[in-house]
Amino acid sequence: MTHLTRSYFVKLDEQDQLAHFRNRFQLADDLIYLNGNSLGPLPKAVPRRIEQLINQEWGQDLIRSWNKHQWIDKPTTIGDKIARLIGAGPDEVLVTDTTSVNIFKLAAGAIAMRPERRKIVTELGNFATDLYLLQGLESLLGEAVEVCAVPRDEVISHIDDRTALVLLTHVHFKSGAMWNMTDITQLTHQHGALMLWDLSHSTGAMVVELNQCNVDLAVGCTYKYLNGGPGSPAFMYVSKCHQNQFKQPLTGWIGHARPFDFDDQYQPAAGIKQGLCGTPAVVANAALEVSVDLLLEADLLQVRKKSVAMGNLFIDLIQQHGNWFNISSPVNGQVRGSQVSIIHPAGYAIMQALIARNIIGDFRAPDHLRFGFAPLYLRYVDLWDTVEALADIMAHHIWDCDQFKQHQAVT
Repeated sequence: MTHLTRSYFVKLDEQDQLAHFRNRFQLADDLIYLNGNSLGPLPKAVPRRIEQLINQEWGQDLIRSWNKHQWIDKPTTIGDKIARLIGAGPDEVLVTDTTSVNIFKLAAGAIAMRPERRKIVTELGNFATDLYLLQGLESLLGEAVEVCAVPRDEVISHIDDRTALVLLTHVHFKSGAMWNMTDITQLTHQHGALMLWDLSHSTGAMVVELNQCNVDLAVGCTYKYLNGGPGSPAFMYVSKCHQNQFKQPLTGWIGHARPFDFDDQYQPAAGIKQGLCGTPAVVANAALEVSVDLLLEADLLQVRKKSVAMGNLFIDLIQQHGNWFNISSPVNGQVRGSQVSIIHPAGYAIMQALIARNIIGDFRAPDHLRFGFAPLYLRYVDLWDTVEALADIMAHHIWDCDQFKQHQAVT
């Protein structure tokens, strides 16, 4: 491995074709933000859009804005824009509710589409909400559902002819390990089951090709690499080949074929609109649309290329500075998402010491320090400065004090 220097990273920034995007985000020059895989930063255009919505659309046009400014259509219009980022077609993606709620809708709908089967295969150690929602569905439906949650290396062997649905997160939230979407989807279909992908740690950070991979269902959040803002609405995808058969269980009024008829009997809207439940989140949708439009300006192939390069360089730097940490993420960037996790028993305190230096990553229990690489605003030199700070924190035991060991509510 070639010995790396800071000047090498400075030169990479000078050559970076995505570097100009950083100025589109509200980020201080002295901030190193490595937590875009948890919450993306604020695009500078968002406050202007929200001010316009509040002062004009809400403040002046009031309820007329549902029609005049197409508030009612935003779940599908923004959904169509996200579809371009995940390899889906028009009218296949809907912005609505949360990732958790959408997982419930999709999993319940999938089980109903395979009434002769009851088994759902998923991964232990997956992001907790995915497991919790399946456990809730199992509790609600009783013997109609059997959740088969197994270690990662056993998932493939448990997909069989009794399986109704396979739910996996494309990029693992903790390690960043990435499933082969094409191979797993194909295997699932060979056994007659449906495939549901959680794209929360993929969307906006890499090329995803749902239609090309023949994916049935997908879900994802929008506040990570899409920079939609804290608690921004999630999205759901239902392949057009399933939309006539798919029925979601949360039959709210906006998902009705004619919601303003106020019919006493529910009739589902056609196509993806059936996935709607309650009133769309207008302000949150406005912020999200600005952020999605910004990402659509970038070339996702370039984004992914930079992401892989950053991850590789970060791992090289960690290894160059000694043996304080174990690498949890795949070393091969082609099977790693846009993040690297390193392991240390004092991981929480170490991360707090790093944050105190205005270098923001995050911690995932019990021992993972997690660093996200969002190529639109992260600089190559940030990697060097982060690892230099980590080396100083470790060499001088700066993390080993009560100030950094006191756990906060959100890690």
